[in-house]
Amino acid sequence: MSVDDLKQPSQQQRTGPLRIAVLVSGNGSNLQVLIDAIQAGALPIEVVGVISNRDDAYAITRAQQAHIPVAVLSHTDSGKRMGIKTFETHASAQLVAWQPDLIILAGFMRVLSAAFINNSTATMINLHPALLPAYKGLNTHQRVIQAGERYHGCSIHVVTAELDAGQVLTQALLNVNPKDTADRLQTQVQSMEHQLLPWTVLLLAKGILPLNTNKISAEAKSYLPTLPLRLFLES
Repeated sequence: MSVDDLKQPSQQQRTGPLRIAVLVSGNGSNLQVLIDAIQAGALPIEVVGVISNRDDAYAITRAQQAHIPVAVLSHTDSGKRMGIKTFETHASAQLVAWQPDLIILAGFMRVLSAAFINNSTATMINLHPALLPAYKGLNTHQRVIQAGERYHGCSIHVVTAELDAGQVLTQALLNVNPKDTADRLQTQVQSMEHQLLPWTVLLLAKGILPLNTNKISAEAKSYLPTLPLRLFLES
């Protein structure tokens, strides 16, 4: 069965590609996955802009090489590092200008305020390196090993004011080997993220997953599978 076969017949067809803005802080490998998929014709999306809170993030170079607009919001004109309120003011204005349909936090390493999230121009989703709702926060790989978990993975969830607590849309799972280290799990999970993100974005672009999970009709709830959708990958 193809993605198109799963689409609700009553859903309105999108007239253009899904417009996406991406917030980054580092290497930007997940941004690159999206760029590669667009260039291959595999995703009906357009990355309308990238916002980085670090001026040394390699993600900036990836975006520039793909001719994607970039806003670097790391320091003020005086050279002082931007506080979160200043960052959010500039980021909000930039997002209003770009008018994305979806905002992706891809390795974005600042905690956003409730006001910024609640007043966002579009739904925000985030990649988290654990099987939510378990292991919210940091150091997930080491915590999974210390707890003796059999399974690990990553989740894509809607961003809310409560940390890592929004609706989980999709997850990718792997088996934890007793000999695994935190570094090895980190490498495995990052590889899984590179598969989970484009898969999830495709489901959103095709309308299989709703862009606003808080406004799903009763008819849609009876049609849609229980979230999260899960991608099982061999370790």
